Amino acid sequence: MSEEQGRKVVRETMSKAKVVVGMSGGVDSSVAAWLLKEQGYDVIGVTMQIWQDEDTGTQEENGGCCGLSAVDDARRVAWDLGIPYYVMNFKEEFKSQVIDYFVGEYQKGRTPNPCIACNRYVKWESLLKRSLDIGADYIATGHYAQIEKLPNGRYALKKSVTAAKDQTYALYNLTQHQLSHTLMPVGAYSKDQIREIADRINLMVAHKPDSQEICFIPDNDYAGFIEESAGEKAPEGNFVDLSGQVIGRHKGITHYTVGQRKGLNLSMGRPVFVVEIRPEANEVVIGTGDDVFSQTLRANHINWMAVDGLHGESMRVLAKIRYSHKGAMCTIREAEDGVVECRFDEPQRAITPGQAVVFYEGDYVVGGGTIL
Repeated sequence: MSEEQGRKVVRETMSKAKVVVGMSGGVDSSVAAWLLKEQGYDVIGVTMQIWQDEDTGTQEENGGCCGLSAVDDARRVAWDLGIPYYVMNFKEEFKSQVIDYFVGEYQKGRTPNPCIACNRYVKWESLLKRSLDIGADYIATGHYAQIEKLPNGRYALKKSVTAAKDQTYALYNLTQHQLSHTLMPVGAYSKDQIREIADRINLMVAHKPDSQEICFIPDNDYAGFIEESAGEKAPEGNFVDLSGQVIGRHKGITHYTVGQRKGLNLSMGRPVFVVEIRPEANEVVIGTGDDVFSQTLRANHINWMAVDGLHGESMRVLAKIRYSHKGAMCTIREAEDGVVECRFDEPQRAITPGQAVVFYEGDYVVGGGTIL
């Protein structure tokens, strides 16, 4: 078979594959749709309607990646690309899997990552199911990550070619089934390259700024959102030091997270930080900067990706304990009831219950879980 014949076979094969692209109205998902169309896929654009407020003005102002302006931008891009476009309603799934989870975790004194929950249970579990139901072979997004099938037969996320935009941390929880039906074409490019492509093909979103905040809390007032959603105000309680001595009063545990320094309103004569949150006693524990460091963590709800478990063995990995964390070397081992214990070579700052810890071996995601 000649090289040209081989290319023809590839084009014909891809032209038979239908892919639903989640379009947020931003440049990344817009270029993802164009790239896949260029590769020969049968592309359908979809925006997930998840904003809970029915008031049009509120949606336009606060909708973020899911508001009416996002829908308008995505629809215009789809028109320019010549692909079908639909809006699918995922309000119920978003409410139960993301908002209720977010509120519940903060009420338990934990700090959740709603984007991880949204990725797993809304953008993938719900969208993928509906897409497969209508005859699609894949879903695709504009995330900066890559997917590979490894020699051991498992699918794994591989870091984006650009470390500055790598988004594998927020995607660690995807299942093997989800990965096998997902395309991430943007992961092979840098952000600058994506904007250059958008410019070249005259997309109106080429220079649209990236969304920075949680889409359902655009003003970053987490505590206010939680109080409004829960219908009650978090009760005030005591700030205590490591010995248990009361040193002041706090506004409610939903206002605080481990490692926090600002907004404590404590006159201690030195910088102090939140070290621990004790929801049972409604206490927020305060300590020094050194007290925020720890060398170990435990995590549950583990999702294995590049491997199917540790099988009684320990493993050396690089672990990230938050999206902005550069990662640190550690040794992980399985403990009881699916819990993984992680011991870092050096103490890490503000290991926060509720956040994700994600394990890497080289450029590949080994797995991850929720910090206890």
